Amino acid sequence: MENQGTKIDTVKSRKHATHMRGIAGAFRVTFIKQDGAVRKMNARMKGEVPSKGGKSTLDPTKYTTVWDVDNGGYRAVNNDTIIELEEIA
Repeated sequence: MENQGTKIDTVKSRKHATHMRGIAGAFRVTFIKQDGAVRKMNARMKGEVPSKGGKSTLDPTKYTTVWDVDNGGYRAVNNDTIIELEEIA
């Protein structure tokens, strides 16, 4: 994975992922996408509509599924590539 020079602290990333799961409201998460691009996303842990596919098949120790507030869909965030996490008031 090409990370465009962004240094990732895996231990800190995993702490962010654990904290993200406990946030009741909205938050902004910055992470490295699979293609190496940096992505900032406004998200929530639960979406406004149920998922169409049912239960996620992703490994929950590696990925966290969030609701992308701006684009209205579920997205998977790799727990090891989270750069920053910020709760939105």
